[in-house]
Amino acid sequence: MDADAIVFGATGFIGRSLVAELLTRGQRVAAAVRNDTLTPWLAAQGVDTGRLRIVAADITRPLAGLPEVRDVYNAAGRFAFGLGVREARATNVTGALNVLEWAAELPALRRLVHISGYRVSGDGGTPDYAGLGAYEASKHEGDLAVRARAGELDVPLTIVNPSTVIGPGQYIGLAALVEDLWNGRLPALPGGPDTFLPVTTVDYFVRFLAEVPAAPAGEHYWVLDDDTPLLPALIAAIADHTGVRAPRRSIPTALLRRLPRRLTGADPETLAFLSTDRYPTAPARAFAAGAGLEMPPVADALHRWADELVAARFGAASPRLKPYGFSDVAGSRTWVSGERHAPGHVLLHGLPMNADLWAPLAAHLPGPVLAPDLPGLGRSAAAAGPVDAWLADLMGPVRTRPVLVAHSLACGPALRYAVDHPDRVSGLVLVSPAFLQAPAPRLARSALAAPVLRRMSAARLARRLGVPEGAEVESAAADLGRRGVARRVVAALRADAAGRRRSRELLDRVKVPVRIVVGSADPLAEAVGHPVTGIEGAGHYPQLTHPQQVASTCRSWEPGTSSTA
Repeated sequence: MDADAIVFGATGFIGRSLVAELLTRGQRVAAAVRNDTLTPWLAAQGVDTGRLRIVAADITRPLAGLPEVRDVYNAAGRFAFGLGVREARATNVTGALNVLEWAAELPALRRLVHISGYRVSGDGGTPDYAGLGAYEASKHEGDLAVRARAGELDVPLTIVNPSTVIGPGQYIGLAALVEDLWNGRLPALPGGPDTFLPVTTVDYFVRFLAEVPAAPAGEHYWVLDDDTPLLPALIAAIADHTGVRAPRRSIPTALLRRLPRRLTGADPETLAFLSTDRYPTAPARAFAAGAGLEMPPVADALHRWADELVAARFGAASPRLKPYGFSDVAGSRTWVSGERHAPGHVLLHGLPMNADLWAPLAAHLPGPVLAPDLPGLGRSAAAAGPVDAWLADLMGPVRTRPVLVAHSLACGPALRYAVDHPDRVSGLVLVSPAFLQAPAPRLARSALAAPVLRRMSAARLARRLGVPEGAEVESAAADLGRRGVARRVVAALRADAAGRRRSRELLDRVKVPVRIVVGSADPLAEAVGHPVTGIEGAGHYPQLTHPQQVASTCRSWEPGTSSTA
């Protein structure tokens, strides 16, 4: 036998996680792929690929020349809305049957595990392509065809019907609804108060799949969390976690079907999933209990997934700083990246950026950093109180005496914290401190600035800031397009004008070491009694254009190892 298992669809969201699970269990795994994007992904996850064999396969055609295995997993599927019938059937029907026909010839086949869908009943009937759309109808047809043909060929078959599988890398289906919620484009919920859209996590699901071949054949499992909140409560939970508003109204599915798509924005194929149906999960729950598997609490799973979605910009970007997620800081839902308890440096961004601004600098700093999005800015919700109280609460769990590094308008709060809590920080680095420089340009301070900022592309924003276009600017532009963020940026600019004199006075009173970093194109407007590092060729954002030189200043003294607070 060439391998213990083969996974078809091994580069997909479920397939790649299943390969990782099987490899972690010490199995020899063949991954059937068209293009090998799997190996780099596994390497990024820290999975040992010594027992992995990549094989080329196209399941839309009859299969041959593949390694002999004991267990066959078909995780291949064409999951998308708006597919043509031929395209959907090629993978979901013809492809599923090709896998089965090939598996039937294996001399030592223990199990064929076919991954179907929770809306597929297996009770017969004719797939309704006109009513359901090509994706769901083809999954229904494929399910029926695989069951029938496996019976004819006496293939040991288990069909597993997962609900919406959530986890890092899942950006379709329910994720699209969460994206609309996050971006303020969800004025009303589709469906009714009893709509049930169940979830399960990818980690749990692949552990379940890994156990299936050793169990008796013939059973079919619906894998989903029966405790998933009804859709209005599910969306409210994600909204509460991320600090955005949940819609208070709903639109019945029947009405959505009648309204033009250009008005609702709803894909007609998604409406079939908005139902009150429940599913026969007892066999799956009994099997899981016997295998020692336990679903994670659904609320925790939804929160982690929401963090992943926001960090990855719903599939449009890669997270810049890790770990990350939403936390409650002084009553404000705050996006926090990095180490909460033992950072060497705490990094506070300026406008109109977010914590991703610090990613280039963090790569040159020793040890972990803590980098939040300031309240009301970036991905953080509006402040529930003064920013000074927010910063004090953020620093509350910190056990080290870090270097506090602040940029532009964040220099004021950082300076006030250092004056009030000199025992909590080892030093203060002020990068382009706004209160020591010329006021912001007139346009940025005008009443028109918020609408202008909200519509600004990443390329245009980069030009306005005088920095190269990159992931950090793209991240900032994405946040500026969210409801209220651009308006709060403008409000922060105006508030800074009122606090400039106080900050200048506090600079003469601070008791911790202070170093100032400025670009040659953005000099200080007045002399100060602290060391100043000038960076030739830099503007207002030297941590983006010259991160290594800024890091040299931040590393010019060692952070403390403990706090007396």
